[in-house]
Parts: sequence; structure tokens; C-alpha cells
Amino acid sequence: MSTAMHEWPRRHRITVDHYYRMAEAGLFEPDERVELIDGEIIDMPPMGTRHASTIDRLVDLLKEAVRDRAMVRSQLPVRLGDESEPQPDIAVVRSRDDYYATQHPTAADILLLVEISAATLRYDREIKVPLYARHGVREVWIIDLDSRQVHSHRAPADGRYTIVASSDLVAFGIDALAGVSVDLADLRARI
Repeated sequence: MSTAMHEWPRRHRITVDHYYRMAEAGLFEPDERVELIDGEIIDMPPMGTRHASTIDRLVDLLKEAVRDRAMVRSQLPVRLGDESEPQPDIAVVRSRDDYYATQHPTAADILLLVEISAATLRYDREIKVPLYARHGVREVWIIDLDSRQVHSHRAPADGRYTIVASSDLVAFGIDALAGVSVDLADLRARI
């Protein structure tokens, strides 16, 4: 018997360029929420009001904290290699005069990514965080709406984060922006 019969079939992964061609050809509905992760198109679940409200509140807190030292983007793509273009809930990125008109931010541009999680906590922890680590994203926070905690991931090395911690929603500094702290305590009372 051939060994090929005992192996799993190879998945056909698509690139970001293919993903864009599919969108241009109208293969996605205009309001369809999808993202490309490791060459696979992932349907994103509908966003509940608690999730959306937390994003809005955290965007305001981050903008106030970083001021003109960085840009805060919400629900917009980041480009991670040729096969991934996730849409994190929030991305704090290096400021650019063109506001990323010619390309989406890459890992080198990203100072902090934030995922707001309730129904997607396992997916965020097991799929998205390792993806971010493999691409060298400096820092990731997962705001866990159910436990009202933040899970922080910092210092990527060899495809994983070397500093991982969980705590209540308290003041957190952004490693890439010395002296910038974000008080998350207000979120705890409102989620």
C-alpha cells in the first residue's frame, strides 16, 4: 500500500493577493466579516454590543494615552506575511503621514494589538496569538470580557511570547511607547 494513501491531503492555502482578487470579483458580500489567517479565510462571528462598546471605550483610552506618538486603528487589517491579513479589534501602530494609504501596517509597524474576547477567547489564544508571535508582533492584549481580565503577551522570540501574564483590568504600559500607560480599570466596571 502506498504511503501517500495514509497522509492527509494538502490544504490549498491562498495568499493575501488571491484574497483581494476574490473580494474584487465579488465573492464576499459587502458586509461579510472575514479575515485571512495562515492562508485560510475565516468567518468572523457577529459582534455583540458589549464587544463593540468595549472596542469604542478602549480606542478612546488608547488615543488619549498615546496622543501623537502613534495611531490607533480599529477593526482594520494588518498584513502579516503573504498568507495572513487579520483584522484585530484594535491596533496601535507607528504614525505615518499617509495614514497607511499605500499598504496596511505590518508587524514592524505594530506597537500593540488588542483582541476583545468573549465567544472567541479560545480562538484568539490558540490561533491568533501564536500567529502574532510568529510574525514578531511586539505586544498583544486579549481583553477577556467574561472574566474581566487582560491576558498580555510580550517579547516574541522563536515564534512564541516569552512574557505572558493575566491580571485584572488595571493600568498597563505599552512596551514600545516608554512612559505611556493605559488605565483599564474603567473598562472593568463597564463590561
